[in-house]
Amino acid sequence: MSETAKLSYKNETLELDVIEGSEGELGVDISALRAKTGLITLDEGYVNTGSTTSAITFLDGECGILRYRGYPVEELAANCDFVEVSYLLIYDKLPNQAELDDFRKAIRKHTMLHEDMKSFYNGFPRDAHPMAILSSVVGAMSTFYQDALDPSDPDQVNVSIHRLIAKLPTIAAYSHKKSIGQPFMYPSNDLSYCENFLRMMFAVPAEGYTADPDFVKALNLLLIVHADHEQNCSTSTVRMVGSSNANLFASIAAGICALWGPLHGGANEACVAMLEKIREDGSDVEKYVNMAKDKDNNFRLMGFGHRVYKNFDPRATIIKTACDKLLAKLDLDYPLFEIAQKLEYVALNDEYFIKRKLYPNVDFYSGVIYRALGIPVQMFTVLFAMGRLPGWIAHWKEMQASTTKKICRPRQVYTGPTKLNFVPIKDRK
Repeated sequence: MSETAKLSYKNETLELDVIEGSEGELGVDISALRAKTGLITLDEGYVNTGSTTSAITFLDGECGILRYRGYPVEELAANCDFVEVSYLLIYDKLPNQAELDDFRKAIRKHTMLHEDMKSFYNGFPRDAHPMAILSSVVGAMSTFYQDALDPSDPDQVNVSIHRLIAKLPTIAAYSHKKSIGQPFMYPSNDLSYCENFLRMMFAVPAEGYTADPDFVKALNLLLIVHADHEQNCSTSTVRMVGSSNANLFASIAAGICALWGPLHGGANEACVAMLEKIREDGSDVEKYVNMAKDKDNNFRLMGFGHRVYKNFDPRATIIKTACDKLLAKLDLDYPLFEIAQKLEYVALNDEYFIKRKLYPNVDFYSGVIYRALGIPVQMFTVLFAMGRLPGWIAHWKEMQASTTKKICRPRQVYTGPTKLNFVPIKDRK
């Protein structure tokens, strides 16, 4: 017999089932609450509300644990590439060699964009934010690939999955080329996923290009650690849009828009903007550290601490080594990196930061790595979207397969005026 929680209201006591997850997480099932009591729960931002059960990703913020389909992210980052991790998230298991080969082959088959889609880029201003371009072009894919839009057809869904994973790097790289006035570089299917993206970003037709292996490895790690993070803002958006049976392209386009916000995927962009601000102010790190400590000062350090992780961010631990290696290899005489390293030292050694658990998080290190790779700041969130894509797809796919699926429709507590009498326009003051 399962446990129950009791809720008392007026003269009635309602017993609510307690649901226990496979890792011991507990939730109270309130699905019958309104029908039996007329009450709803009120939870701004849904921070205490479970919208679904999911078998994709487990995270424990207190212990710094992140697992994809049961596998610690540290082990996946050490032993897999991004395509293999994508297969795991989407298809619920690590692939054998034949399955992985078939998956890679299916992705390579779809890396090119329809030639007519390239004309979209001429309609955007040169300074258009690449996230706006990314969401627009992904949404438009539903008009070019109408042969695979049915969410209830597994074969059509698979084709759409392959197209999205294959084409998102191409769409992203083209948005960068548009902004700098260079010709688009067609994908090269003999390269790995990350090599291909870097080539489309930085190569030009007039000369050869070979991606630095350390750059490829660093990018691969960044995509893996961003691949999923359970019910975050953008993932919840993908699920909510998909709950209406919207096609996969439309749902992912909505997720991209949600990720764009500076409180979500745009945080690494905000982190680099903060570093630039410190540089422009004479690179006085101590001044800004003291400002962050001053309770009467509104300044806050971007890229430190985390809403979910209370002790350390396991993703940051993974990519810190790659960050240190890149900076040491490049040996760049660049104040931004010196500032980042000084801030990192303070956060890891200053009692004020240690006590408040303001450690460098994934946004801090990823922003520094992107900059070291030569990625323009406006492209940071685009690369986040590339990494998060398999997680979005996995959640959309899981939701579509659920036997308890319902269209998402939150309730509210109305606080506006009560019934008003209509006033003709001639009598209004």
